[in-house]
Amino acid sequence: MRLVRRAVSVVVAAGLTGMVWTGTGWAEPAWVQIEARPTLDQAQERARDWSSTLPAVSGFAMSTGWFAIALGPYADEAEADSQLRVLRGERMIPPDSYVSNGSRFREQFWPTGAAPAPVAQPAAPVAAEPTPAAEPPGAEAPAPVETLAESRRLEAALSAETRMEIQSALQWRGFYSATIDGAFGRGTRASIGAWQQANGYEATGVLASAQQAQLLGAVTAERAALGLSAIDEPEAGIAIELPLGLVEFDHYDAPFVHYRAKDGSGVTVLLISQQGDQNGLFGLYDAMQTLEIVPMAGERKRERSSFLLTGQNDRIHSYTQAELSGGLIKGFTLVYPADQAERMARVLEAMKTSFRPLGNKALDATLGKPLAVERSALMAGLDQRHPEFARSGFFIAADGAVLTAAAGLKACGRITVEDHMADLAYTDEVLGLAVLRPQKPLAPAAVAAFQPAEPRLGSEIAVAGFSYPEALSAPVLSFGTLSDLSGLAGEASRARLAVRTLAGDAGGPVLDTSGAVVGMLLPSEATPDKLLPEDLAQALRSFDIVAHLTENGYAPVASEPSGSIAAEDIAARAQQLTVRVACWK
Repeated sequence: MRLVRRAVSVVVAAGLTGMVWTGTGWAEPAWVQIEARPTLDQAQERARDWSSTLPAVSGFAMSTGWFAIALGPYADEAEADSQLRVLRGERMIPPDSYVSNGSRFREQFWPTGAAPAPVAQPAAPVAAEPTPAAEPPGAEAPAPVETLAESRRLEAALSAETRMEIQSALQWRGFYSATIDGAFGRGTRASIGAWQQANGYEATGVLASAQQAQLLGAVTAERAALGLSAIDEPEAGIAIELPLGLVEFDHYDAPFVHYRAKDGSGVTVLLISQQGDQNGLFGLYDAMQTLEIVPMAGERKRERSSFLLTGQNDRIHSYTQAELSGGLIKGFTLVYPADQAERMARVLEAMKTSFRPLGNKALDATLGKPLAVERSALMAGLDQRHPEFARSGFFIAADGAVLTAAAGLKACGRITVEDHMADLAYTDEVLGLAVLRPQKPLAPAAVAAFQPAEPRLGSEIAVAGFSYPEALSAPVLSFGTLSDLSGLAGEASRARLAVRTLAGDAGGPVLDTSGAVVGMLLPSEATPDKLLPEDLAQALRSFDIVAHLTENGYAPVASEPSGSIAAEDIAARAQQLTVRVACWK
């Protein structure tokens, strides 16, 4: 135990320094017993620790075979009780400390060099007193059983801080989920009863002294093993409890503070801290899901100013939360081995409860631009999960159904639309189109409005697509012209475009100058024996798209007649309806 020296507001054994051992005992002595240990070496070490912060520490062998550490002696039990209340109220001594008349004290071992004279036994029988939880069953003189009435009396004397410690300990053990307020109402009583029953005690709803010591001691020991400690991370502007027995600081790499696994624990932590806006938050949400530390299976929830990501597989579990407030994005990620889920659930709860943004500082002041720019720079230093291929698609229904190119989708182990799991609902290999249906309904900002009129040859078009799906989290517009109303082999369902595109653009919408959809970009065909112009692309025409969607139960929307709109407005509309589609093993 690390000892911190504090000013004590009481003087232990004040006025008794002139008392002398007579050979038969102190006149009406009393002690405050604060601890008991099973071996003399352990007891001497603890007595030495206590002596560095408190005066008048004594140590005695006990009739039970254990070794007691006590404060005193005091003139009588009333004075000892007064000192007990003050010291326990200031949290200077353990909450299960109690007043003892010394009836079980034998040879004195502390202070070092103290005469090993026996402590006299009182002439009359003494009332039962609480026994420290550390004493094992089977000791030579078992402690008297504490009655329920005595437990209630001792509980009534507990300080508000101790009551809150008990509620926190019950919460840590999974028996309590209400507010930590020190009020022992019906919920706390039920939680105590559940803990008692789980530990083989009668479910009275009132903790006996030994039970209280057992509960608090077990939780203290477990937290100590985990090394849970409150830290203030000034560079990131975050306060949080971290399991420093399992992780240790590694390095800064904005927007993350990295904590690596300690002593092979397999646990890692990221603290998240950056300047940003909603675009930055949403970009972070997308980017985090590309990491190996965030398995595909798990809850995904994105709201206006926060997000939650969980992931699990047979190897690791992870949890990430982040929130946007005042132009700052703050959060954390906890990653741990799958076989430690029960233990780490308590660590996670402590981290969630204690997490608090500090001040108005982010880890790196240069991260204020939206994340629609580079994913790769953001995720530097972290292992990323890469899809087999990524392309584009666009919303065709209010429930989030997406139209995209069919090529290669049947071989995918899983498909995602904007990092949401999706099913292959319908495909037409001849036309080369497919419809994806997200497993959880999405709410698109816009759906495609198809142009019912025949487009004019030579008219201007724009292809919206994820040209760089691994680098950018927003679609790119590629401008060109409609060069022919048939495919390279004369297919009536296709059109030829004079526009430069990349593989990631395939499946994206082809828009006219009014923002209406006139087609869907098809993947480039492999022609090893032919060298095609770089600005040649093919698209599936909207007339055939609409016909096949209608035949398969969809209701595509027709665009309203309108004139040309500005390129910025076309880009804004394209961003609302174009999505990233990824194929995974």
